[in-house]
Amino acid sequence: MTLATPHRLAGHALVEALIAQGVDTAFGVPGESFLAVLDGFHEHRDRIRFIACRQEGGASFMADAQGKLSGRPGICFVTRGPGATNASIGLHTAFQDSTPMILFVGQVASDQRDREAFQEVDYRQMFGPGTLGTGPVVLVLPEDMLTCDTDAPVLPRVEPALAWPAPGALRELRSMLMAAQRPFVIVGGSGWDAVSCDALQRFAEGWNLPVGCAFRFQDLFDNRHPNYAGDVGIGINPKLAQRVIDADLILAIGPRLGEMTTSGYTLLKAPRPTQKLIHVHAGAEELGRVYAADLMLQASMACAAKAIETLAPPTTVAWGEWTASAHADYEANHIAPAVAPLDMAVVVKTVQRLAPADTVYTNGAGNYSGWLHRYCRYYALQHHGRTQLAPTSGAMGYGVPAGVAAALLYPQRTVVNIAGDGDFLMTGQELATASGYGAKRLVSIVVDNGTYGTIRMHQEREYPGRVSGSDLFNPDFAALAKAYGFESSTVRKTAEFEPAFAAALESGKPTLLHLLLDADVSTTRATLTAMRTAALARKAG
Repeated sequence: MTLATPHRLAGHALVEALIAQGVDTAFGVPGESFLAVLDGFHEHRDRIRFIACRQEGGASFMADAQGKLSGRPGICFVTRGPGATNASIGLHTAFQDSTPMILFVGQVASDQRDREAFQEVDYRQMFGPGTLGTGPVVLVLPEDMLTCDTDAPVLPRVEPALAWPAPGALRELRSMLMAAQRPFVIVGGSGWDAVSCDALQRFAEGWNLPVGCAFRFQDLFDNRHPNYAGDVGIGINPKLAQRVIDADLILAIGPRLGEMTTSGYTLLKAPRPTQKLIHVHAGAEELGRVYAADLMLQASMACAAKAIETLAPPTTVAWGEWTASAHADYEANHIAPAVAPLDMAVVVKTVQRLAPADTVYTNGAGNYSGWLHRYCRYYALQHHGRTQLAPTSGAMGYGVPAGVAAALLYPQRTVVNIAGDGDFLMTGQELATASGYGAKRLVSIVVDNGTYGTIRMHQEREYPGRVSGSDLFNPDFAALAKAYGFESSTVRKTAEFEPAFAAALESGKPTLLHLLLDADVSTTRATLTAMRTAALARKAG
């Protein structure tokens, strides 16, 4: 049933449509091409808020975070041309993560199209490949259309249709599991909720299966659970990598099985893995795209998890020790060698020990994130909602705006953003957005080693001692944070971190902690010196 509506501007009608779909927050950077929409936000400011960001890339990252946290489309508004191109980084992130998101882009007036008018872009050509299948959508708004008078009705809330796996495919899945000796489950992707994660856990328990989480989807399965085997991503535990290779059956539920999850397509050979492969994914376009799986099931995660939970397990399984040793390997990998003067493993473990269980952790891209991925034990989604926001696209600058969005959308939860120095300055100006809109329980940790760490690592491995373009000249991040209205302090030694972080939590104010890290401490497993020495020896011999 539609609701009777009076005549009003089309821009107002669009805002009313968003409200009807349950949207209470939109992110963006204001532009003259959608002034009528901005006026609609003012008209309905008691039911929806527009968060004005400092750059469109930050705004689109916030919308991606909104989509990840809520499971409903994140909303972003940007103007034409430069606004749209700036926002493309968040759109690409949403595309690679299959995050629900709608990017609204202002456009030139209808009678000026195809003349290369001021800031005109053909958005179908520009954004078409990045909006296929599950994930983001781009809606283009001609400026004159938004100022038209309309009595278009407001439609009721839409619930997406969810695909259920075919019964025959489920029977085949069970038969393949029954025949396996060393099965391994990899979970990931979008579309998970508390109910489906709970069903997944019961399925894993019933069949006593080892479960690994795909790259940057570690909060889909409780990392403390005895069936948890670790994260299958960058910096993977070597024992876990070998376990994936040695498995005789891979059950992939939700992930794309991209380059990062497969370690450059080495854990699973493309197009025909040596392991039997069952691939479950919501998008038909993804199934069979890289891997010719032995069994492919198109289904939403909500339906897939409920369906596989009903598969009756055998009385006993042949892989009990296989599962137990997988978790033991994960626990052993959690033990870190001591590093001085600032130990990032201790930093991450301290954060998790002191922060509330429902804390949201955000990060962008860089070697610093390896400590978070290796040493943070994420709770499963069914306990506290999403607790990990990180881009599988490897987009630098994601963590700060994602953290700001989480803090504004869920003010009762603590949010911890960890960023590298290069990563932070991509979008660090969004601290102003956090301050301006009253974010409180937000702690931003900047790991400053004076270098683009990932690039420097690769340089030392491939061209040892020949550093070019990877050194950084940084500001005083603590002083910069104060200028944005944040509390701040600088940490140089491991012992200084715990009191600084505890004070940040107790203050109830947005806080930035500036961590000074030796650039030689490059990854969780190796120093730059060791990499350089090994590379020189390799080239010499």
